[in-house]
Amino acid sequence: MKSPANSRYFILLQVAIIPLCCGLINWILIGTVYWQNWRTFGLASSIIVILSISNFMVNGFIVPRLRESSPEPAQYLTKTIRQYMSTATCSCLHFGLAYFIYQWIDLPGFVPDPLRLMFCVLFTLLADAVVTVSYENIYNFGYWQQSRQEVETLSKAQLQAQLDALRQQVNPHFLFNSLNTLTTLIGEDPQKAEIFCYELSSVYRYLLRSNETALVPLTNELEFINSYYHLLKTRHGDGVTLVTHIQPGLKALHLPPLTLQLLIENAVKHNVILPEEPLTITLSTTEQQRLTVSNNLQRKPHRDMSNGVGLSNILTKYQMLNLPAPIIEDDGREFRVTISLV
Repeated sequence: MKSPANSRYFILLQVAIIPLCCGLINWILIGTVYWQNWRTFGLASSIIVILSISNFMVNGFIVPRLRESSPEPAQYLTKTIRQYMSTATCSCLHFGLAYFIYQWIDLPGFVPDPLRLMFCVLFTLLADAVVTVSYENIYNFGYWQQSRQEVETLSKAQLQAQLDALRQQVNPHFLFNSLNTLTTLIGEDPQKAEIFCYELSSVYRYLLRSNETALVPLTNELEFINSYYHLLKTRHGDGVTLVTHIQPGLKALHLPPLTLQLLIENAVKHNVILPEEPLTITLSTTEQQRLTVSNNLQRKPHRDMSNGVGLSNILTKYQMLNLPAPIIEDDGREFRVTISLV
């Protein structure tokens, strides 16, 4: 943590407080003659400035060591009290010394008065309290700012690591299922297997490229989904249907890559897909530049184990990009996820 002594706030505090305190202390000790006699003003000001610099250096040595002994923000009150007692004692000794120096050098116009010395000590205690509280507040404000930045940095780093891990899981998971389908097709229908292999290569090429950018045009995602749907249709036949209602003017907008694929895969994974019980997935857009992916609900009796890919991946992407979070709705008959287009 950078010391407030090096910050512009603390420098401004010193520039404002030290000259004011020096003038007031001399006025308290000497009286109005301090302002009326140039010789008295010059000597007294020189002496009090030297004492102030000495006091500043001594306190500058003490305070960091007191802070090291109580580094936690929760120890603010204890740390402030200890700091005030130390710095106030040091300041009273320094400025009280001026009283005796003025008496020793027989400063013109100076009349020793213990009552003035007492008022000087009281003023020093009050001024030191103001400076100590201000100093600690400046320090803690800087500490809070740095802590907040560190938390944000760590949070983004954690989210990025999670996102990278999720991205790495998408490709193997999808490839595994597709290769099983391709293996079956090779023996049953080589021509269909060839078409399937072509679409698979197109899909996988897109999957590999998707990690290179944070956002892609909706039109690219739709082209990819056409190839992906061909693979699903090959695997499930009449058990799955994809319906799209996309306004042409919105196809140039952007969204995180693989968002549609993950939503469709999520629907396929958790619902029964049979010719007599078809799963219908609908892609539609709204005038508010949002896209909704919905499907009829016919949940499997025993749900597949989730590997963390799907909705969590999409939520992480949108959080990383500081975009509005997707809206997830489930009314028991239909499952809908609405996402924002950029």
